[in-house]
Amino acid sequence: MEYFYDTIIIGGGPAGLAAGLYCSRAKLNVVVIEKEIYGGKVSTTADIDNYPGSVENATGATLSDRMKIQAESFGTKFVSDDVSDVDFSGELKIVKGKNDIYKSKTVIIATGANPRLAGFKNEEKFRARGISYCATCDADFFSDMDIAVVGGGDSAITEAIYLTKFASHVTVIHRRDSLRAAKSIQDKAFKNPKISFIWNSQVEEAFGEQFLEGIVVKNRETGEKTTLKVGGCFVFIGDTPATEVFKNKINLDEKNYIITDENMQTNVPGVFAAGDVRQKMLRQIVTAVSDGAIAAVMAENYIEKNK
Repeated sequence: MEYFYDTIIIGGGPAGLAAGLYCSRAKLNVVVIEKEIYGGKVSTTADIDNYPGSVENATGATLSDRMKIQAESFGTKFVSDDVSDVDFSGELKIVKGKNDIYKSKTVIIATGANPRLAGFKNEEKFRARGISYCATCDADFFSDMDIAVVGGGDSAITEAIYLTKFASHVTVIHRRDSLRAAKSIQDKAFKNPKISFIWNSQVEEAFGEQFLEGIVVKNRETGEKTTLKVGGCFVFIGDTPATEVFKNKINLDEKNYIITDENMQTNVPGVFAAGDVRQKMLRQIVTAVSDGAIAAVMAENYIEKNK
């Protein structure tokens, strides 16, 4: 089947949901295409305390639900499909899903980014068998176990703190000698008796039979290797943009993030990008929502100018 819209939004995270809200409030015929979970990474975040207006115990899932419901209430349509190809060469933009084909005057790309693999030996082998990239999804499986967290940024340390609700002990492994997380998050982690740190180190290998039983950690300065017996290892070392389908269709930077101007416009007229998928300095819920709003307003302006 073929469907026609004013605006197609690819991706249903905070940027896509905000764009949907602003497009539908502008009376555009708009659809959000999402292949997995609405809210994206936010929906799997345990606690949200850096989004204005979020109260104590606010979760990513509740925030995502509210965003979707609000956009839906103004007329945003939602479709579950996996985009496999796009054609932005004509005035009418074509988005091909595995289920249907969608055509529109404008497109907003809000596909976000996926967790980056650490690259240590047997990482793929033990994925979902002790190695995880989502604390909210999997924490309960590791109750009363010793576990490791790889990373030193906001996500890694926030999730390490969250995991102490379940695990007996959490060892944070960071390749530098200091954390990159916000000072307020660091303070919480350093005060938590269930968290310890291994500095200047990286995971070399994971081992076990059917499930993860431990990891080998190498000190980057001395080369010394240590075996750490853990039942779980959570990896939070950044993301890889979900832009594979857009290669050779729009301009990407050297890390495959979409290049836009301050109005979220890509190098292709009528095609915009918003949120974590685009080249930018700060990737947070609040910046994704801002991007989505700007992209929607610019999409509306583009349609008006090209009537």
